[in-house]
Amino acid sequence: MQTVLITGASSGYGLETARYFHDQGWRVIATMRTPREDILQQSTRMRVLPLDVTEPDSIATALKAAGSIDALVNNAGIGLVGAFEATPMSYVRKVFETNTFGVMAMTQAVIPQFRDRRSGVIVNVTSSVTLAPMPLAAAYTASKQAIEGFTGSLAHELGHFGVRAKLVEPGYAPTTRFAANSELRVADLIPETYAEFAAPIFSGFSNPALVTTERDVAEAVWAAANDLGGQLRFPAGADAVALARSA
Repeated sequence: MQTVLITGASSGYGLETARYFHDQGWRVIATMRTPREDILQQSTRMRVLPLDVTEPDSIATALKAAGSIDALVNNAGIGLVGAFEATPMSYVRKVFETNTFGVMAMTQAVIPQFRDRRSGVIVNVTSSVTLAPMPLAAAYTASKQAIEGFTGSLAHELGHFGVRAKLVEPGYAPTTRFAANSELRVADLIPETYAEFAAPIFSGFSNPALVTTERDVAEAVWAAANDLGGQLRFPAGADAVALARSA
């Protein structure tokens, strides 16, 4: 039986991915900053562990408790929407700590066991903002774009040891709590001077032509984790797929 460890599994993509892998017969280690046993099915193949990807001790403790794993899904992230000019640099750094350095830290921590076994897969969840430039997402895009480059390069060096690295690029999912874990209100990041520019953008958010669902992402993560070919990027959701095709 194969085991997957998923970060950020308390809601959205991570929660649905945990449920999906469990339904496929895998053993699932669902990690989150504040563990909640009630949101996932009771099963001998489902385990919830505390994990803060920005804390080295938390990473070490979680991986020790998890034991041997076959797949790591780096899903934990912080959403951020707003004008870059109005975004405090202290918060930009916080976004990078989770979205970028947290992913790198988790990846570095699991590489030794994968390398020793010459098997395993790392799936990094980024965003469709990496597929096309999007407004009011400069800092967030930067944090995710860094992981795109990181994973592409990493796939080469880990491939030498039979270890795979993949990217899943979700589109816009209005049913998720994208910015709910942000400490900043979107309204505070749109100065009056940006109001005219931002108004049609937020209107578009309310009436998107194509969207992504949590299930779309779970299925893409599953496909990426089980892909034995050379495919690196897996767009997830109708809007992300359309962007990838037009890129």
